[in-house]
Amino acid sequence: MPDLPTPKDAAEAALFSECWDAVLSYADLCTSGSTAANQLAREAFALGIREARAAEDGTARGAGRRSSRLPRIPLLLTAVRTTAAAWEARGQGHKLDPDLRLWLNSDKAARYVGPPLSRPIALRGLRDMQEPDAALLWLAEVEALPLQAVVRRQGLDPTAAVEELNQVRGLFRDRCHRNHLDTPMDAECRSYVRLLDAVTRSPAADTPPDLSRHLATCVECAEAAACLRLHGGGLPAALAQGVIGWGGLAYLERRRRATEVRLGPGRPDAPDAGGAAEQVAASRARMLRGGMLAAAALVSVVALAVSMMPGDTGAGSGGENVAQGNPADSTPVAGPGSVLPSADPATSAAPSSSRPAPSASGTPSATGGNDAGKPDPEPQGTSSATAGAGSGAGGSEEAAACEVTYDLVNQWPDGFQATVTVTTAVTLDGWRVAWSFRDGQKVDQMWDASLAQDGSRVTATAADYNRSVSANGTLTFGFLASWQNKNSAPYAFTLNGQTCTSS
Repeated sequence: MPDLPTPKDAAEAALFSECWDAVLSYADLCTSGSTAANQLAREAFALGIREARAAEDGTARGAGRRSSRLPRIPLLLTAVRTTAAAWEARGQGHKLDPDLRLWLNSDKAARYVGPPLSRPIALRGLRDMQEPDAALLWLAEVEALPLQAVVRRQGLDPTAAVEELNQVRGLFRDRCHRNHLDTPMDAECRSYVRLLDAVTRSPAADTPPDLSRHLATCVECAEAAACLRLHGGGLPAALAQGVIGWGGLAYLERRRRATEVRLGPGRPDAPDAGGAAEQVAASRARMLRGGMLAAAALVSVVALAVSMMPGDTGAGSGGENVAQGNPADSTPVAGPGSVLPSADPATSAAPSSSRPAPSASGTPSATGGNDAGKPDPEPQGTSSATAGAGSGAGGSEEAAACEVTYDLVNQWPDGFQATVTVTTAVTLDGWRVAWSFRDGQKVDQMWDASLAQDGSRVTATAADYNRSVSANGTLTFGFLASWQNKNSAPYAFTLNGQTCTSS
C-alpha cells in the first residue's frame, strides 16, 4: 500500500502549484507561442527556485542576497524577466513578444538591473520589508487572494485580517518614502519631496497644480506617488508595474479574473484601507474540491525534482498541459486529472495559450467546434468539471440573439484596455465573438478568450472554462490593444456568426 501524503507534502505541492501558475501566466504574456511560454516558464522557475534556496541556505552574496529578499512569487516573476533578457541576448528573441523585446532593449528595462538607488520605488520598498509582511502584501494586492485565507496561511489571526493588511501597507509606504528620499534626484524633484509625502497621506488632500504638472513629466516622482498613496485603489498596479515591469498591468488583470472565476461573481472584494466585507466560509469551501489534496501531494516531489534539474527546459516544452491555480489558502487547486509541469508528457495536452497552437496534424486545434486557437491559460485553477458543462442540445453554434456592451476601460497615447460583455438569449456550449475596428487598432493581449485577428477583423473564442453560457446569461473578456491617431469604438459585432446589437 503506498504511503499517504503527509501534510508537509501537501503544503509543498500547494506552494509549487501556486508559484508555477504565476510563472506560467507571466511567461505566456512574454512569449510568442505556447511552446515558448512553457520553456520560458520552466527555465525561469528553475532559476528563481535556485536563488530562493541559495538565500535560505545563506549562500547568496551581494546583490544576489538582496534580490532574494523578495517573496517567492515576485522573485520568480523577476526570474521570468531575467530569463527573457537572457534569451534576447543569446539570439532567441524571436520567441518573445515583440513589444517585450523593444522594452528589454530600452532604458526602462535597464532600470531594473542598474544601480540599486535608481530602481523602481516599489521594487526597493518591497525588498526592504520582512518577507512575511511582503508576502502578505503581494498575495492580497497583486495575486488577489482572499485576505482571510492569506492571513490564515501565514499563521495570523483571521479576525484581525484587515488590520494586518493596513499595517503592512503602512510599512510598505514607509519603506517607499525612505527609498524616495535616498534616490538621487535634481533640485526640482527634491523640492517636492515633502509636499508629495503630505498630499499622498490624506484622501481628501488636493494636489497643487505645480505638483500635478511635475508628476505628469517625472517618471520617478510619479512612481513614488503611486506607492505612497494607499487610498484610491492604485497600490496593486504600483506593485505590479514596479516589481514586474513590462506586462505588469496585464498580469494583474489575469490574476484578478482568475480569482473571480474560481470563487464566483459574488466573492467579497479584497479589503481596502478603509475596511472590508467579511470573507464568507463558502468561498473557501468552493476551493476544497474532492481529491485535490491527494492528487497534488502525490505529484509534488517528482514535480519539484524534475523542474529543478539544471538546464532543464522540460519534456513538455513541446506540448504539455499545466494545471492553472491560484489558491485562496494552502489547499492545492490542481483538480483531479490536472497535470503539474513534471508529469508524463505522454498523458498531457498542450499548454494553454492566448495564441493558436498547432495540433498533431499541423493545423490549429479547435475548441468545441470553434475555428480559433487554443484557450488563454487564464483564469487559472478552474476545475475541469466546468469545461463543456453546457446544456448540449440547446447550445452549440446555432443562431443566437445577442447584445454587446463595449467598455473602454483605460487609454494612453499609444494603447488602451477594453472589456467586451455579451448577453445571449440562448444557451451556448461554445462561443465565438467577432468585430471590426475602424482605425487600424491591433489587439496585443487577450484574457478569458483566445485571440485571432485578420486585418481589422478580430475574433475572440471561448476558453474551456467559460464556453458554457446559460440562456439570458453573459460572457465577458478583455484585451489590451494599440492605436494611432484615432481610436473609434469597434462595430459589426457577431456571436457565432449571428449579428449582435450594441448597447
